[in-house]
Amino acid sequence: MTRDFIYGIRSVLEAISEGKTINKVLVQQGAKGDLFGELMDTLKREKIVFQRVPIQKLNHMVKKNHQGVIAMISPLPYHELDHIIQEIYESGKDPFVLMLDRVKDVRNFGAICRTAECFGVNAIVIPSKESALITNDAIKTSAGALYKIPVCKVYNLQWASEFLQGSGLHIFSISEKSEKSIYEYKFSGPKALIMGSEEDGISKNLLQLSNQVFKVPMKGTIDSLNVSVATAIALYEMGRTIN
Repeated sequence: MTRDFIYGIRSVLEAISEGKTINKVLVQQGAKGDLFGELMDTLKREKIVFQRVPIQKLNHMVKKNHQGVIAMISPLPYHELDHIIQEIYESGKDPFVLMLDRVKDVRNFGAICRTAECFGVNAIVIPSKESALITNDAIKTSAGALYKIPVCKVYNLQWASEFLQGSGLHIFSISEKSEKSIYEYKFSGPKALIMGSEEDGISKNLLQLSNQVFKVPMKGTIDSLNVSVATAIALYEMGRTIN
């Protein structure tokens, strides 16, 4: 597999001009200069996520002259959510979409993608910030599922939820605070599932947008599941009515 990053201002500018899929750009705090200014203008114009970091972080990642810039490259392209939904409908199927809210661990992300592909999910939606992204580690953990299932990176999940609802999908969420069991509902038709991070769960605004919120009932004394395991249970229940 290819390396996950490139470095140097001109190299990053060239990658952008060639249409490379960039997850995020790390830029040195306090860096200045005309060429650096050109890079920053390009990042903002192309709406590429960037983060200002201490030079020590960059030096730890790259021993050569990085010029204060390291770009994290995605091994695979991201897809446009509206195009994917249209293609699914045109194929005669009901869309089945998985949305991940602030799932940051790349191994959890990869494992979830593997499960999603197995249970017939048509697309995975992630936010451009505060989320694990497509990397070589994610592809490896997914057992290659990321080569088969499209991932859509959006500015925020609230917009994605509203778009999906406007496209005829029912939005379901999983939260341990709900009183409704996922086992008591029969899923059918166009649908999307939101899963949240283990630390913070699903954002309040996404829960409010959801058509239904369910919990995964548990009988043991531990009151939470790993997010990839909880996702697998939820997708199995929802996927039993795949058309």
